[in-house]
Amino acid sequence: MKIAILADPLDNQRAGVHVFTKELIDAIIDLGKGNQILLIREKIDEKLDVQQIAVPNIHLPIGFASLRLFFIIPFILRKYKVDAVFEPAHFGPFNLPKKIKRITMIHDLTPILLPQYHRWHSQILQRVFLKSILKNTNWILTNSKHTERDVKKVFPFTLSKTSYIHLGKHHSFKPTVQPARLEELGIKTPYFIYVGTIEPRKNLLTLLQSFKTFCSKINTSDASLVIVGQLGWKSEAFKEALDTHPYRGRIHLTGYVDFSDLPILYSHSIALIYPSEYEGFGLPIIEAFACGTQVIAADNSSLKEIGEGAAIFFETHNADDLFDKMTLAHNQYKSNPNAREPLMQHAEKFSWKKCAESFLEKVADLTE
Repeated sequence: MKIAILADPLDNQRAGVHVFTKELIDAIIDLGKGNQILLIREKIDEKLDVQQIAVPNIHLPIGFASLRLFFIIPFILRKYKVDAVFEPAHFGPFNLPKKIKRITMIHDLTPILLPQYHRWHSQILQRVFLKSILKNTNWILTNSKHTERDVKKVFPFTLSKTSYIHLGKHHSFKPTVQPARLEELGIKTPYFIYVGTIEPRKNLLTLLQSFKTFCSKINTSDASLVIVGQLGWKSEAFKEALDTHPYRGRIHLTGYVDFSDLPILYSHSIALIYPSEYEGFGLPIIEAFACGTQVIAADNSSLKEIGEGAAIFFETHNADDLFDKMTLAHNQYKSNPNAREPLMQHAEKFSWKKCAESFLEKVADLTE
């Protein structure tokens, strides 16, 4: 069995799709199954012990990206006689003979369900192409039960060919106490932490309002808020709210941080606050749990599914409720800052090894 993975996210992304693609490939290699995959990507990584073919995405002349996607890559896939092709970024695969099985990953349907949080071209591409892509694919993989339900509800014809596999966590996420590194980053404990892109869907205005209430009502002058992530699109309202925040001096923006710093930042925090309005999965939740860190999450979408039994949930747009849950987490942290074990046990339910094993098993069934 030979599976081609359209691995462009390894080269042109940093966010969730990049993490998923990288971790799935690494897990397949760790299982000793690297000989079963072929990566099609923009550039070759010599350190990666797997067959790779580079197909550079030249931005000029206009139309080359489409030529690459619809003709050059399909030609290579036919040439190498692969049994299946996996598109981890949901837009494809295209133009293949029926004997090559098509697998499409859907991380979420926010461009359709919440179009106001996406650029116009993303909305149009989804509405024009996604239905056709899903009709032609042999297996639609989602990252949660919630996303699976969304796909089946919006596209009822996918009922018999859509299923989910939960994502995993990297082995680096574990309790990691390095106060010296925090000092280098200019961060003082105690603090709440948010990890993710800064964009409207992440509901950070509610977080800022709740933190304002927390600072004004709780008798502590040292608790701060650390926001880890890059500014995304439509972040003007966030920047305005931040600039006028009465406790701006206690809000620390790190921007993008090295992967190795994330376990340290999680481990030293009071709690991860994940206020997003919608997530297909929510990787930071299990990353935080793996570090023994409490999670306060909005009670919506897959967040309830991934955090069930361990996370503290609040009403998504209710800043007062989030303040109450921040106070609860802060009190728990003060009374028992080392109560990590139950949270770490919850994180053990999520494994990239299990994810890769389930993925390979399903592809084998498809290609029999």
